[in-house]
Amino acid sequence: MNLTKRDFISIWDLSTEEIYQIFNLAEKLRNIKDKGENLYPLKGKTIALIFEKPSTRTRVSFEVGAYQLGAYPIFLASRDIHLGKSETLEDTARVMSRYVQAVVIRTFEQEKVERFAASANIPVINALTDFLHPCQAMADYYTLWRRKKLKKDIKFAYIGDGNNVCHSLILGAARLGIEITIATPEEYKPSPLILEKVKGGKIKIVTNPKEAVKDADAVYTDVWVSMGKEDEREKREKIFKPYQLNSSLLSLAKPDVAVMHCLPAHRGKEITDEVIDGKNSIVWDQAENRLHIQKALMVKLIPGN
Repeated sequence: MNLTKRDFISIWDLSTEEIYQIFNLAEKLRNIKDKGENLYPLKGKTIALIFEKPSTRTRVSFEVGAYQLGAYPIFLASRDIHLGKSETLEDTARVMSRYVQAVVIRTFEQEKVERFAASANIPVINALTDFLHPCQAMADYYTLWRRKKLKKDIKFAYIGDGNNVCHSLILGAARLGIEITIATPEEYKPSPLILEKVKGGKIKIVTNPKEAVKDADAVYTDVWVSMGKEDEREKREKIFKPYQLNSSLLSLAKPDVAVMHCLPAHRGKEITDEVIDGKNSIVWDQAENRLHIQKALMVKLIPGN
C-alpha cells in the first residue's frame, strides 16, 4: 500500500486550507485555458472512470478535464467490469492500481467507494454516492468564492431533501466555518452521522423554508426525487410542495441572492422557470465549475511526471 496517496471521498478529507488551495489551483488552471494556452501536468497518465449510475455533468466534466490535463480517461460502465459481482471490490481495486494512475467512482453505496479506496494503491475520487456528492459541493463553494460571497457572515440556505448533496454542503460549511440553514420536512432531515460529525458548526435545521430563506445571501435546492427513489415520487412531491423555490419564497431573501441548483432540475417541481432562468441564478456557473474544480482535484491528488 502506498501510504502517501490521497483520496477524495468526502470534503471532510480536506482541511480548510486545502479547500482554498484547490480553489486557487482551479482558478490558475482556468485562466491558463481561457488564455488559449495549454498545461499538461498529467501527460501520460491514465484515469479510470467507473460509473454505476448514469451521468451528464460528472462524466463529461471528468472526461474533458482529464483530456485538458493531458491524461487519458477510460470510461467503464457497470456492465463493462466485474465490480463487486464476479470479482470483489478489493480485487478490482488492486488490479486497477497496476493499470491506471487514479480511479473516479460514481456508484450507490458509500461503503463501496471506501472499500475500493482502502485496497487501491492509487488516488480514488468519489464522483457521487447515495450518501455524499463532494465534487458537486466543492464546485458550489468555489462558485460562491469566485463571486466573493463566501464570507464568514454569509447566510446560506438549502431547501429540500436532506440528501447526498445536502450532506456534502453541510460538511463543506463546517470546514469553511460558515452558516448554513437546512429547511426540510422532519422525516427527510440530513443523516445523524453527518450532523454528529459537524457538531459545533454553524448548522441549523428547520422545517419552515421561509425561515431559512429570509435575508439569505444564497439559496440552494435540489431534486425531491433522487435516483433510486422513483417509487416514492408521488409521496415526496406532495410532502415537498411547500418547499418549492419560486418567486414568492425567493422574495424573502436579499435582493442580490444567488440561486443555486446542482442539476438536473425538475422545472415546476423543486424550482420554477422564472427562478432558475432569472437574473439571480448562478446554476450554469455551478455546472461549468465542476470542470475546473475537478481538474484541480486531479492535479492535487495524482502525482505528476
